[in-house]
Amino acid sequence: MLCRTCANENRNGLAVGVLVTEATGRAERQAGVDLLSRLRGVGRITLGGDKNYDTGGFVAKCREMRVTPHVSRNTTRRTSAIDGRTTRHPGYAISQRVRKRVEEIFGWTKTVGGGRKLRYIGVARNQLWADLTVAAYNLVRMAKLALNPC
Repeated sequence: MLCRTCANENRNGLAVGVLVTEATGRAERQAGVDLLSRLRGVGRITLGGDKNYDTGGFVAKCREMRVTPHVSRNTTRRTSAIDGRTTRHPGYAISQRVRKRVEEIFGWTKTVGGGRKLRYIGVARNQLWADLTVAAYNLVRMAKLALNPC
């Protein structure tokens, strides 16, 4: 079974990167760290994610990389690794609202891109498929953005 992780840019809803890995209990978080290590930029960036990313190790790794983790707090049966340093800022609430844009990318790749069931054997071939599908998504998204300037 394979796991897909996608990084997106929240202002315009474009995919920044996608990574296909073997599905394990920690693959999604490790893929998130790998995608973060590829990003280059000046200053601090934020990372939105679901409750799966709310672990002490992942949050600590993000802070070590100068990334503010705007992940959902997982308070069911345990304490959250996200504390008041992050949640008190208005940007955290905004991040929680717009983080669903990555789900739009996954939805598009499943319905339009044919990704409901992967057709290839091996991580490398499925990675190439994911790269091409996400590139096509970005082209469609950019065309829509060009037609409707804000």
